Amino acid sequence: MTPQASFSLAGIALSLTLAFSAQAADTLRVAADAVPHAEILNYVKKIDPSLDIKIIELTSGINANELLAHGDVDANYFQHVPYLRDQEKALGQTFSVAATVHIEPLGIYSRKVKSLKDVPDKGTVAVPNNVTNLSRALYLLQSQGLITLKPGFSDPARDQATPKDIATNPKHLKILEVESPQIPRALDDVDLAVINGNYALEAGLTPAKDALGLETAKNNPYANILVTTPQLANDPRIKQLAKDLESKQVAEFIQQNYKGSVIPVAGH
Repeated sequence: MTPQASFSLAGIALSLTLAFSAQAADTLRVAADAVPHAEILNYVKKIDPSLDIKIIELTSGINANELLAHGDVDANYFQHVPYLRDQEKALGQTFSVAATVHIEPLGIYSRKVKSLKDVPDKGTVAVPNNVTNLSRALYLLQSQGLITLKPGFSDPARDQATPKDIATNPKHLKILEVESPQIPRALDDVDLAVINGNYALEAGLTPAKDALGLETAKNNPYANILVTTPQLANDPRIKQLAKDLESKQVAEFIQQNYKGSVIPVAGH
């Protein structure tokens, strides 16, 4: 082989490597919960094949905001704004909200009672153990008449409550803080369980049908969002994904597939 041929082949190899790297760089890596977030993203891939999305499904114990902060993904889609703000404080990071997509109403479920009126005295209630969803659960319990919070706790988006902020507890309920993904597994062991919509769906529950009490979508501050870094906020791929997620087509997909268990907040 001549030196010229070797140089030519090396040049071709380098060109192919650069082309492959450029193609890989065009892929938008998005971390998401399996249900409904990854399902919605897979629908986006169908309606917008020009957008190259790699969906990274989250498993228990993986912090998608840490993945984003470390550059392991370009965006994530699994959380609401109050949770994100708490994460920013914990991680010392600033993130950007690129799209507001849907609400997963938090619900109260039971395998032991058929009505909240039947909850026994000193009954046990499993609630999420992270700060924002714990507070959210307490507000839901209050809205269903099971507890009342102290004066000053009137705005769920602003006033985060803990069990110490319960003012009255007529049934002397015992609040058990459990990791959110594990709560569906605790249903047989507690009287009530407050479960996030996505984990309820993953467990085969239908929030709109099975919940004994359900959050309202009206004025709900817990809409799920597409999150990225400030550096990528103006990236054309992020902007296109945001546009797709907030589209009428995606809203219709959510309405048809989740029938009130997931509620679109844009595009309808």
